[in-house]
Amino acid sequence: MTESLVRNKPGMAIFLTTFGAFAYGMYQVGQGNKVRRALKEEKIAARSAILPMLQAEEDERFVKEWKKCLEEEARIMKDVPGWKVGESVYNSGKWMPPATGELRPEVW
Repeated sequence: MTESLVRNKPGMAIFLTTFGAFAYGMYQVGQGNKVRRALKEEKIAARSAILPMLQAEEDERFVKEWKKCLEEEARIMKDVPGWKVGESVYNSGKWMPPATGELRPEVW
């Protein structure tokens, strides 16, 4: 009976060492996940804090560019009778700012 215990000790040592390494590795993964989650939350908070300022800058840029477009439109259409600068030709009643990019690249 003591012989079977002596024979199983190396196998048990390998099993316990492997289990210990695995458990330690899973602990490290969990700690890394906590750090990654905290960094992600900090990044989201920073972005949401700076968003109003970025939106205000974009709105300012948009207004400047829109004024340039209206001036260009007035210059181009000055000889057309009844033309109202800045009025929509689609008559939808809704004003929608451009989603992205240039306001009207075909004008430039």
